Amino acid sequence: MKRVTYHDQNDLKNTVRLREMLQELPPFAADYFRGILGSTSTRTRLSYAYDIRIFFRFLLERNPIYKNKTMRDFRVDDLDRVTALDIEEYIEYLRVYEDEEKGIITNGERGLKRKMSAIRSFYAYYFRHEMIKTNPTVLVDMPKIHEKAIIRLDTDEVAALLDYIEHAGDTLTGQAKVFYNKTKERDLAMITLLLGTGIRVSECVGLDVEDIDFRNNGIRVIRKGGAEAIVYFGEEVEKALKNYLEVRKGITPVAGHEHALFYSAQRKRMGVRAVENLVEKYASQITTVKKITPHKLRSTYGTALYHETGDIYLVADVLGHKDVNTTRRHYAAMDENSRRRAAKAVRLREE
Repeated sequence: MKRVTYHDQNDLKNTVRLREMLQELPPFAADYFRGILGSTSTRTRLSYAYDIRIFFRFLLERNPIYKNKTMRDFRVDDLDRVTALDIEEYIEYLRVYEDEEKGIITNGERGLKRKMSAIRSFYAYYFRHEMIKTNPTVLVDMPKIHEKAIIRLDTDEVAALLDYIEHAGDTLTGQAKVFYNKTKERDLAMITLLLGTGIRVSECVGLDVEDIDFRNNGIRVIRKGGAEAIVYFGEEVEKALKNYLEVRKGITPVAGHEHALFYSAQRKRMGVRAVENLVEKYASQITTVKKITPHKLRSTYGTALYHETGDIYLVADVLGHKDVNTTRRHYAAMDENSRRRAAKAVRLREE
């Protein structure tokens, strides 16, 4: 019997949810989602569905033409009635709006850009297939993303973090110490793995125990978009994983979670949010200035690898970046010491 992976299960859930969403969206939207089936992941399609639903809710709420309509009443030629000004008003609406299910929603630069990307893709499909005559989304500038400073742990902070996880129980008593002892090896293995490979948190929680290959010291991960990759790890990660696997042998998992590598206290596969909370809990004991997340551990690894090798293409490959320019923007920026060295490197006159 074929093993159903974490990613298979997520794809199934996303597919079912998308079908439910299509019952809310205008009937013609089904053509679009069928059209992007081969070029997007189930997660991307579901995210687009949520964003497109917000767009039609905006039209129903703010445009008097659709005052007495429902979302299912929209037809594809209604897209031609939307102007560039409407799209600009939509961007402004997205900054702060009220959602029926979640309450007040706010979007920063990245949220605005992601939601506009969904609407651009939506319009482009119908325009390309000559089902509409206009595409107002291309007449409006995309929200500009201002680059933020990369937050990462310094070398001494990495060591302090791992040391803290190993010895945090020394100051605990009672039930807190019992819980710490139960999860210590798991937490140490997980954070060592994130720091030692740079894998994404979604890739980490998706790991099955069968994905580990100690013969070659590699793990099989499913990258964004569904591609498989082998990521190699060093001796520290190997040791942490083997220690945890000894503890894992004594855990009887809940049915359906037998293959998961990392178990929660409820003996189920750990989720992304649980790992985020875990990283934040430990990192807050090391630094109060930096807000450390699993993604910041990924940045820590990427920076360290670039400083050690100077090979931006290697860093891009190991991190699973499709575009090396993404890697270059994040990891190849010169630090202050490099700038100082550059100032002294060129002599204008011989002594």
